[in-house]
Amino acid sequence: MSMRFVLPLLLLSAAAPAMAQSQQELTPAAPAPTAAPAPVPAPIVVSGDWKKADAKELAAFIDQIDEEGLDPSDYNAAALRDAVANGDDDALDRVATSTFVKVASDLALGHVRGDGRIDWHLQDDPFGPAEQQAVLTRALSGHAVGDTLRSLLPTHPQYAALKTLLASEPEASLRDKVRLNLDRWRWLPRDLGHKYVIVNVPAYTVAIVEGGQTLNRRRAVAGALKTPTPQLSAVITGAIFNPWWEVPTSLSHEVAGHKGYVSVPSGKGVRWRQPPGPSNALGRVKLVMGNPYAIYLHDTNAKHLFDKQARAYSHGCIRTEEAVGFAETLLEGTEWDHEKIGDTLASKKSVQANLAQPIPVYIVYFTVAATSDGPGHIVYSDMYKRDGAALAALNDLPLPKPAPAVAATTTTAAAKPVARPTAKPAKPRTAVASSTR
Repeated sequence: MSMRFVLPLLLLSAAAPAMAQSQQELTPAAPAPTAAPAPVPAPIVVSGDWKKADAKELAAFIDQIDEEGLDPSDYNAAALRDAVANGDDDALDRVATSTFVKVASDLALGHVRGDGRIDWHLQDDPFGPAEQQAVLTRALSGHAVGDTLRSLLPTHPQYAALKTLLASEPEASLRDKVRLNLDRWRWLPRDLGHKYVIVNVPAYTVAIVEGGQTLNRRRAVAGALKTPTPQLSAVITGAIFNPWWEVPTSLSHEVAGHKGYVSVPSGKGVRWRQPPGPSNALGRVKLVMGNPYAIYLHDTNAKHLFDKQARAYSHGCIRTEEAVGFAETLLEGTEWDHEKIGDTLASKKSVQANLAQPIPVYIVYFTVAATSDGPGHIVYSDMYKRDGAALAALNDLPLPKPAPAVAATTTTAAAKPVARPTAKPAKPRTAVASSTR
């Protein structure tokens, strides 16, 4: 074959792979196969096979639910009895199940939800469809509807004591307060833990409770009316002795450039800190309890405030009387005994001591406490005006417009006039489960 024919053939054969490669580059690659999405589980539909006897027991429970401070008319026992009488098994299952879930949810979580809980930042215990179904199954399988529902109620002794007070109290306004505070107990976790700290803001008290016994109770200073203390829970993991005070941004203008404060570069500006010392706003100890609201329990250099009866003066944190001793109680079981704490304080160095086991802390707002002496109860000032909205929600009424807070005072509900506060008020009277005070 002539070279003039061979050469074009060679060039053509050499170009073929290149042309094929260019064509591949121009053709979009097929997308990589993606895994099929995981199937979404079907929603749980709570259901139960109701017997007439079980439905009648549920109706009887509703008839007496006012003992818990709840309104029987909210649960329509009449419709439940009609379903029993009609003999339609499917209708009975539907009516009884929806009624049971409504009752159980109010006992487990409280009747008041949402906006009725002003400045409330605790997470409810889980009680969704899975938990509801488990409770219903237990109630029907054992034919123990009433006992199962009662098992959802708070176990704290103060709840039982308030129920006793409600049963014997004829005065309507006090009954409303007791009903509301029973519901507030239902907002909390049913199990607070074997050992915990509880702060009752209207009572200005903070306490350590273990095994149902109060180990250590102290007076407290709570948030001022313009800077109210929120209701929240956190976990205490330790204590910082000789703490620095990290001044909140909202207060920087009050300390900027003042003697005794240190500026630290922060972004395009500065932030301010106060070193340990006798003038430190946190005093000699601060508890480590991380939370999004920067609310802590700590000592104070303004100890004269503990002599006042109404103690709403802080920017929201809980100033704790004899806070070093309080921290020492929390640190029991660790190397941080009285001597080591004293040496650390004397060193003036900021040191963190960790608890043997983290414990929960609950900052709550109870305006009535049952007592074991005197008139049988104490009524505290609704210092932040939270009762009105919560009581309206409890009664399924429209929420009132927010009212301005009033000067906070501690009062009793005895028939006698309230005594004027003395320079050094007496220790609070003993209450049933006085940790709430």
